[in-house]
Amino acid sequence: MGTLQSWRKAYGALKDSTKVGLVRVNSEYADLDVAIVKATNHVECPPKDRHLRKIFAATSVTRARADVAYCIHALSRRLHKTRNWTVALKTLIVIHRLLREGDPTFREELLNFSQRGRILQLSNFKDDSSPIAWDCSAWVRTYALFLEERLECFRVLKYDTEAERLPKSTPGQDKGYSRTRDLDGEELLEQLPALQQLLYRLIGCRPEGAANHNHVIQYALALVLKESFKVYCAINDGIINLIDKFFEMAKHEAITSLEIYKRAGQQARSLSDFYEACKGLELARNFQFPVLREPPQSFLTTMEEYIKEAPRVVDVPAEPLLLTYRPDDGLTAEDTEPSLEEREMLPSDDVVVPEETEPSPPPPPSANAQNFIDNDDLLGLNTSAPDASVIEDQNALALAIISTDANPSTPRFGQANDYDPTGWELALVTAPSSDISAATERKLVSIILFVKINAIGLKTVDHRNQRQLVVTG
Repeated sequence: MGTLQSWRKAYGALKDSTKVGLVRVNSEYADLDVAIVKATNHVECPPKDRHLRKIFAATSVTRARADVAYCIHALSRRLHKTRNWTVALKTLIVIHRLLREGDPTFREELLNFSQRGRILQLSNFKDDSSPIAWDCSAWVRTYALFLEERLECFRVLKYDTEAERLPKSTPGQDKGYSRTRDLDGEELLEQLPALQQLLYRLIGCRPEGAANHNHVIQYALALVLKESFKVYCAINDGIINLIDKFFEMAKHEAITSLEIYKRAGQQARSLSDFYEACKGLELARNFQFPVLREPPQSFLTTMEEYIKEAPRVVDVPAEPLLLTYRPDDGLTAEDTEPSLEEREMLPSDDVVVPEETEPSPPPPPSANAQNFIDNDDLLGLNTSAPDASVIEDQNALALAIISTDANPSTPRFGQANDYDPTGWELALVTAPSSDISAATERKLVSIILFVKINAIGLKTVDHRNQRQLVVTG
């Protein structure tokens, strides 16, 4: 077994030296690639600071964004191509150190890169070279989940809890407080679940089996423990702020706040157990673990009673917005009035015309109405027509050729009731002529009767139109 492990170490050192020689010849970023290979080699020891400084310099704010993107791509390629848990763990340590101590712009670039490629996705990673490697591979996967959740928390909070400097509430106070102490209700309900999920992933980094005594894993675990203090401080300050705003929340917000409060109590107990497990490790000599206190459970009863009587919605503003309708100022009165066809289709509720009674004749047109010219009525359809009987009398006097008998004959079948045999039309056919036959005479009489009947029909239709205009007007 010892011979196999020695052979694996020699093979890993050979691969590292070969990789260094290749990148020095083929890579445009030779110094950066060499630093990454040496910082993440197969030797079971933490990354050396001299290699980390070169990586920090390559991702500083003074460098081009293309250099930062190349560094992230090189770390991602190194992480996903290896099947050795030591190389994978040391690569994650380099990324963690960059997130903690590197330039703030690196976090933003890494977040953008992870949304496209998910650099920290190691759910299928496994080193099956030995039973010890199995336990270490499990912790590597857990550590990658914590770093991925840390990046997601940064996306939600828009700041890094570890890089944040806690301000002091009063000038004479030694301890500061987190930003969650000053958040409003909406931001508080958004950030506290993200912080609690990050703490859940942090507590999950508890090593088991052979990983408890590995030096590289304990080095990475020390970085995780350092962040646990500020994460818990941010959650604790947020719970205090949440309690202050709880009795002013709507019902759905109060229910969410109650779930956050209950989870905070459960995580306080889990974090205490996590600290107790870490106290037995070698790294515990450099840490002073805090004493955690759970939120008072008696307050849960008061919160549940408030939820039963909490308002379902928040208070509406003093001046609500009203939707009002205003007609368009550009429309004229003629555009807003209905047309004649629409007036005929609309029912009239004010005027009721009986069906059996004879309609009253239209009123005589006024002098002003005769002089009025409607520009829209180019065909003269709305102009009142003169009386047909007057036109007949004028035409009879003007164009009469032969006088007829004073006593008109009884109208025959097919003639109108107001048929006048003394009209000028009949005089044209009653005059003696030797050239007109009897058949031709009957045709002329029929044509004249058809013209007179049409004239009477037009007069009746015109009277009806005038009545309808009077009723609808």
